[in-house]
Amino acid sequence: MDGSMGLLGFASGLLTSVATAPVGVSGAIFLLPVQVSVLGVPSPAVTPTNLLYNVVAGPGALLRYWRAGRLGGPLTRLLLAGTLPGVVLGALIRVFAVPGPRVFRLLVAALLLPLGLWLGLRTVRPSGSRDPRPASPRDIRSLALLVGVVGGIYGIGGGSLLGPLLVGRGAPVATVAPAALAATFVTSIVGAAAYTMLSLLTTGDIAPDWLVGLSCGVGGLLGGYLGAHLQPRLPETVLRLLLAVLATGVGALYAVQVLG
Repeated sequence: MDGSMGLLGFASGLLTSVATAPVGVSGAIFLLPVQVSVLGVPSPAVTPTNLLYNVVAGPGALLRYWRAGRLGGPLTRLLLAGTLPGVVLGALIRVFAVPGPRVFRLLVAALLLPLGLWLGLRTVRPSGSRDPRPASPRDIRSLALLVGVVGGIYGIGGGSLLGPLLVGRGAPVATVAPAALAATFVTSIVGAAAYTMLSLLTTGDIAPDWLVGLSCGVGGLLGGYLGAHLQPRLPETVLRLLLAVLATGVGALYAVQVLG
């Protein structure tokens, strides 16, 4: 990868994380098509490369949330309890079963597109009814396990899935964002390590593309800190709308890829 591609990776990570960090999304799900189509990362190496991005970019937003005293808590522990075993299982599935990306895109589109539209509609035009009852600890662990498996297979941290689902169940964005990013960061460390170990046991493009992952990650490191710094200055309504727009945008992007 030459210098211009490195700058492109840095800029992509920076801009993406500034927009996504305030709502607990690392931005890896947006960078996935950029890494494949623009930066030329082969499959399945794109999965650990995206996880590497999360590892490098994550501390930026997490440092800001920690300084604000908003990092940790029971939600973070519940998410980690599910995503950590899930990402290892997902890595094994990705290497040895190699699910096609079309299935992933279809699932993301089917889940996030209607969920994002629903969140946006409820934010813009509240019905006046009570918010949904928050998810139980058991539901959160089960959801986190499923998201961890998906993240391990396709190299996304899971915040893009966990955020809309938890906020849709009544949790405030300010609570969900630090927990989702913490889970994304720790899970990505485990996932990247799992892929690195598997690359020693199998053949093919399994190890991460270190140059791409690091260049995108350094941009995400700075952008994540800036995005987390902005979050307390944004009202809950704006944060919910931002999360709804991100979820809808990701769902629409992958729907177009599936239908195209």
